[in-house]
Amino acid sequence: MPSVSLSSLPRWALLLFAALMLLALDACSDKPATGWSGYVEGDYVYVAAPLAGRLESLAVQPGQTVAQGAPLFTLDSESERAAQAEATARVDSARAQAANTDKGRRAEEISVTQAQYAQAQAAATLARNELTRQQQLVAQGFVAKARVEDATTVLNQAQARVTELGAALQVAKLPARVDERSAAQASTSAAVASLQQTQWRTAQKQQAAPAAALVAETFFRTGELVPAGQPVVSLLPPENLKARFFVPEAQIATLAVGQFVQLLCDGCGTPIAARISRIATQPEYTPPVIYSNAQRAKLVFLVEARASTTDAVRLRPGQPLDVRLALASPAPPAQSVPTTPSSAASQP
Repeated sequence: MPSVSLSSLPRWALLLFAALMLLALDACSDKPATGWSGYVEGDYVYVAAPLAGRLESLAVQPGQTVAQGAPLFTLDSESERAAQAEATARVDSARAQAANTDKGRRAEEISVTQAQYAQAQAAATLARNELTRQQQLVAQGFVAKARVEDATTVLNQAQARVTELGAALQVAKLPARVDERSAAQASTSAAVASLQQTQWRTAQKQQAAPAAALVAETFFRTGELVPAGQPVVSLLPPENLKARFFVPEAQIATLAVGQFVQLLCDGCGTPIAARISRIATQPEYTPPVIYSNAQRAKLVFLVEARASTTDAVRLRPGQPLDVRLALASPAPPAQSVPTTPSSAASQP
C-alpha cells in the first residue's frame, strides 16, 4: 500500500485530522470537567393527624396545587365533639360554683334572719320593761325578790338572742371563706384546661396545608381507618426543592455557601440560578445515580443548592441536572423610586 504524505493532503483534510487529534487527546486526559452532574431532590411534607379516626373527607388530589391554610382532609370527630360538649358543661358548672362563693346568702334568706333579729329585739325590750316593773314591785313590797331575779334572767336570754341573730345577719351577707373560694377557682381552672384539651383534639381531626405546595400523593381513601400519626397527604412546597450535585475533591475549595450556580436540565429552558446552601463536611464516592465518565469512582463532596421559589417550580424530583458556576450573581429586581412633586417640578 503506497504511503501518503501529510503535505500532499488538501487543507480541509489537514484541519479535520487536527480536530480529531484534539478530541482524542481530550478524551484521554484526566482534566476535570468545568461542570458537575447532579439531580433534583424534594423534601416532602407528610401531613398526618395525631389521633386515629375514619377518613371522613379528602379535599385534595395528587397533582393539585393548594394554598397555605387550605383544607386537606377531615377525620370523624363525633367522639371529640361529645367530649367537648361535656367539658363545656363542666366549665359552666365550675364557674357558677366559683361565682356562688363570692356572694352571700340569698335575699329571701337574709330577710328571714332580719325578721328573727327584729323579733329578738322586741322580746329584749319587753323583758327589759318587765324587769323594771318587777323591781318597782319589789321596792313597794308587793312581790318577792325572786321575781326580779327571774325577770333579769329572761332579759339576759333575750339580749343574747339579739346578739346571736345580729351576728348571723352579718355572716349571711359575707362571701365564702378564702379557702373555699380558692378551691372553687382551682376547679374552674381545671375545667377550662380540660375544655382546651378537647378543643385541641377536635381541631386535630381537620388538617390544613402548612404552606403553599403541590400535592404529591394521597395515601388513604374516604371511609378508611387512619391510624394515629399516619400520613394521609404528602406535599411538596417549591422551597423544599433543591439541587444535589457532587464536586471532586480538587475543586471543592473553589465553592462556598452562598455562592451562585446555574442549573441546566432537559426541558427547563433557560438556566436556573441557585444559591449553594450546604457543602458536606466529609467526602464520599460518586453515587451510582451520577452517570458521568469524568466523575465516576472519584472522591467527591456533596453540595446542595436552592433556587428561588419562582424558579424551583420548573424542577422535578429525580430530574438529572448539569451544574456550573454562575459568572455573576443574578441582579435583584429593579425598584421604582417615587418622584416627589418638588423633584418633578425641577426636571426640564
